[in-house]
Amino acid sequence: MDAVTATCIVRELGRQPYEPVWRAMQRFTDARTEATADELWLVEHDPVFTLGQAGKPEHVLAAGDIPVINVDRGGQVTYHGPGQIVAYPLFDLKRLKVGVREYVCKIEQAMIDTLAEWNVHAERKDGAPGVYVAGAKIGALGIRVRRGYTFHGLAFNIAMDLEPFHRINPCGYQGLQVVSLADLGGPTGMDQVKPVLLTHMAEQFGLSLQREAALPDLSRAA
Repeated sequence: MDAVTATCIVRELGRQPYEPVWRAMQRFTDARTEATADELWLVEHDPVFTLGQAGKPEHVLAAGDIPVINVDRGGQVTYHGPGQIVAYPLFDLKRLKVGVREYVCKIEQAMIDTLAEWNVHAERKDGAPGVYVAGAKIGALGIRVRRGYTFHGLAFNIAMDLEPFHRINPCGYQGLQVVSLADLGGPTGMDQVKPVLLTHMAEQFGLSLQREAALPDLSRAA
């Protein structure tokens, strides 16, 4: 485990629509300086499909009543909804001395180690970022790095309705199977998983976590 090198503020935002949180991440990243402490936001989003910068609209097969938002992260299309932990690391990679490729690997490893707590064996897949169990995707990544600062992040399926994934080609892959932790015998409560994920994120990046209140202006962040 890396030595602790920096404090990271953890904010639990609860359940939120997607766009206000996205805009708040952008503003935080634009305004931060070398002196700004890293933050890690945890949120559960209202149902939404997000299409990354490389995203092709044809991968949205039948959105139905779920909105589709074009966003400034990498990657293709994915789904966010209740029962999924979304974590947004707002990190200074230069300060952490971590490259982008290593950053992705560390996030994947934090999810892999979290799943191991419930005896679920997960792994990476070459050329397809994320975390997989027996070929089915349980954790997705979509990141953006600006001036060495990260935003966007990971989506971790805990106990959710997976039907909306059938309305898209997840991450641009036709027929990609998706699974959640509850389907594999794990907990159905998000609050059981969050502290484990936070512990492994802190271990991977050598961070000391400090909990603070949610952003006070999030409702006006759109």
